[in-house]
Amino acid sequence: MIYTNANIAHAYQIDTEMPKELNRSELLEIANSTPSKANCSKCESLSCVGWETVPGSFDLNCLKPIGTLRIEGAPEFWEEDHPEGTNLWSENAPISIQFHPYNRSDVYECKECGSKYLRYTEYGGYYVDERIRALDPKLIS
Repeated sequence: MIYTNANIAHAYQIDTEMPKELNRSELLEIANSTPSKANCSKCESLSCVGWETVPGSFDLNCLKPIGTLRIEGAPEFWEEDHPEGTNLWSENAPISIQFHPYNRSDVYECKECGSKYLRYTEYGGYYVDERIRALDPKLIS
């Protein structure tokens, strides 16, 4: 089988339409508008206070894209921001939008409850890992 961008987008439910580029103040506004997801039948299975792999049983169609932190045409930047000994998976790692993986992330909203999430896809040599993190306004730096 020959893989095209359309095949890959369909297989991994990647939205090929370019969402609105968001700056820090817009991201803060979105994050502060996030309601409690208590008892949401669509996204309650996600805890993701830090980055985690999207569970295989989770229906990604319950999330809709609302913006992106990727800047079209920006040079690739792979440095991460980890003050105070945090790492990529830390619950208290800052959401530093100019650093990786946030600079390659999109912002999504649960269609049912309005909870906001960051998503990015890690493309390894032999794998694709869809990752997700809840958008916490207290961690945006």
